[in-house]
Amino acid sequence: MSPKADQTRQLTGTELIHGDDELAHGAEVAPSISVTTTFRAPLPPNNVPLQTDDFDFRNPVRHIYSRYTQSVSTRAERVLSKINGGYAITYASGLAASYAALVYFHPKRIAITGGYHGCHNTIEIYKRSRGGDLPIIGLDDEFQPGDLCWLETPLNPTGEARDIKYYADKVHAAGGRLLVDSTFAPPPLQYPFKWGADMVMHSGTKYFGGHSDLLCGVLIVRTEEEWNTLWTHRTFLGSMMGSLESWLLLRSLRTLHLRVPRQSQTAEELAQWLSKAAGGKAYDGIPAGIIETVWHSSLQGKDSRGFDPKVQMEGGWNPTFAIFMADPEYARLLPHTLKYFVPATSLGGVESLIEQRSTADPGADPRLVRISVGVEDLEDLKDDLRRAFQEIAQPKARL
Repeated sequence: MSPKADQTRQLTGTELIHGDDELAHGAEVAPSISVTTTFRAPLPPNNVPLQTDDFDFRNPVRHIYSRYTQSVSTRAERVLSKINGGYAITYASGLAASYAALVYFHPKRIAITGGYHGCHNTIEIYKRSRGGDLPIIGLDDEFQPGDLCWLETPLNPTGEARDIKYYADKVHAAGGRLLVDSTFAPPPLQYPFKWGADMVMHSGTKYFGGHSDLLCGVLIVRTEEEWNTLWTHRTFLGSMMGSLESWLLLRSLRTLHLRVPRQSQTAEELAQWLSKAAGGKAYDGIPAGIIETVWHSSLQGKDSRGFDPKVQMEGGWNPTFAIFMADPEYARLLPHTLKYFVPATSLGGVESLIEQRSTADPGADPRLVRISVGVEDLEDLKDDLRRAFQEIAQPKARL
């Protein structure tokens, strides 16, 4: 069955567990890890060379070479297609998917403001293939035909939401296209096609992977024709996922509906709790003078244009957000004073992660701390933060 990109979707455990059933064969319940690079070929009729022009690589009746397809990655893509309401294709990493999107759109200009520094660096690398001839403009500049609006929402690292429909209408009116990086809000939190996206991108390393043990990128498009073009580009860019990573991804997708809503709910409650101490106030055991600002989509409210993040984020708030500390030293010490939060970069795993963002992104303010909420109990995370805030507030902690 072909997915419908404009269809309002609801994530279900049944779809995650059985979305690839038509591709499952044999007696095994859990899929085996496919480690082969090549597959035994049938006897060709009348010495006719292999032709791939009419081969359906979304629904392969057999596999030829793992650079084209293999059983587990095909199954993972089938599940991803169904839960995103489009046609999904996987890549070796989120940045590999970013580069593939640039190759596909071949934009005249790119409109981008803020967001993940890695995507900005990928754009700079792509510009080299164009001899540097690729102007970069801001999201609020005027668009022209051929522009690509690169919209990340919720935004890395603050977790603030942006209005997809507003930018979709704006860029489409000018004759351009809209890519939405929805890494911070996987299904069931947000469905960008519903609001006008032409392509949706995810770093599958994060919530689709969900266990901090694989690299993956995902692009989702509206039509099978677009998917076939991306597949051709991926084949000759050589940026497909490895066999083990594909297997880990398929395993992880089975529990997406359990992990992400839990992380979303905990993050909302944690961000709301921390916001009570914003402005340097003391609150519920958090000492005064520690937290200046808390950023999270649940704290935004409607903007001047009437955009309400809770309407766009219909399935819940993003589980990753940021706090701005009163002093860079607090931001340096906090990740290493906690018990349950792991001081590490990345996000989306079942374990809560925390980092002084400038250690991974040199352009970030050293007072900014990014938090990725896992599936631990809320009160345990609160107690951990409360204790750590009290410890770093002591004069001896700054020695």
